[in-house]
Amino acid sequence: MPLANFIRYVRLWLALARFALLNEMAFRGNFLLKVFVEVLWLTILLLFYDVIYSKTDTIQGWDRHQYQFFIGCYFAVEGMIETLFLENCQDFSHQVRTGKLDTVLLQPIDEQFLITMRRVDWSTVPNVLMGAGVMIYALRQSPAVEIGLGQIVLFLVAFGCAILLAYSFLLMLTSSAVWMVRNQSLMELWWLFSSLMRYPREVFQNSWAWPIGRVFTFVLPVMLTISVPAEIMVRPIYRWEYAWWLVIATAMMLAFSRWFFRRALRRYRSASS
Repeated sequence: MPLANFIRYVRLWLALARFALLNEMAFRGNFLLKVFVEVLWLTILLLFYDVIYSKTDTIQGWDRHQYQFFIGCYFAVEGMIETLFLENCQDFSHQVRTGKLDTVLLQPIDEQFLITMRRVDWSTVPNVLMGAGVMIYALRQSPAVEIGLGQIVLFLVAFGCAILLAYSFLLMLTSSAVWMVRNQSLMELWWLFSSLMRYPREVFQNSWAWPIGRVFTFVLPVMLTISVPAEIMVRPIYRWEYAWWLVIATAMMLAFSRWFFRRALRRYRSASS
């Protein structure tokens, strides 16, 4: 993409984000309630694992502070997805049913950008900040972990790949609305994916559930989205082939989801047809 076009898209997204913030501030009570629910959810999640770690020192090699970092990373990635993409993708089936997609397709701008990024859910931005806070706290409470600049750079690259990989899954599920019109059942798969992201891949090893771990590591690499960034930062022994697979899988899924989305649009029949 030429630099001028990239700057144009950035300026457009910033304008859309400001407009979304003004809409949120028009209903401050609703905004504060949603933030409170997210804070409560993170608190319950941390307390749940705190109770588990009061009975054991490690879970599949993850100690208390390493797992706290994992949960913080999960909350930050999930917060980014919900802030930037989730509300837009959930609204896509409504646009298909009502014919509002016609108006979107007439705009002189990339359809994928406008469909998946036109709204920003500011009420979930605190999730990203809380996730970052939990990660920083976990690192400070784990003196055995030594953090270098290269490690931070690798973590940021893996964190970005995690967001893009999750976005690719969400885009493919969203695109199915062109054929199914009402795709709530498929969107439930997203919540399945997000639930699997909340657990390290080691949880499914050495048990009857190991096929699930294999499928969602190598076929649909959902379980790499949080495990790889977290392991880069807090695990003393790390298998780098998983990091390479995360990068390769992200590039492949981005390309495939883009192709699938464009194919879905070609199958779309407008309200006037």
